[in-house]
Amino acid sequence: MKPDPIVAEVRAVRDRLAARFNYDIDAIVRHIRSMEAASGRTFVQPPQSSIAAMNAATDNAPGEGRGANES
Repeated sequence: MKPDPIVAEVRAVRDRLAARFNYDIDAIVRHIRSMEAASGRTFVQPPQSSIAAMNAATDNAPGEGRGANES
């Protein structure tokens, strides 16, 4: 299969952004949310059902999810 230059470009941009924040997903999300607030536009709005399902899965998984290792 021939490499897609658009996919390669998107992946390169994604990697540069991640590297800029030391691959820290929380820092990346904070940055995106600050950009969103500054622009006055909503960048991503996942359906509420997805959020509820994700929260339920994380709440029921012992030792997993955000804050699992925090004291």
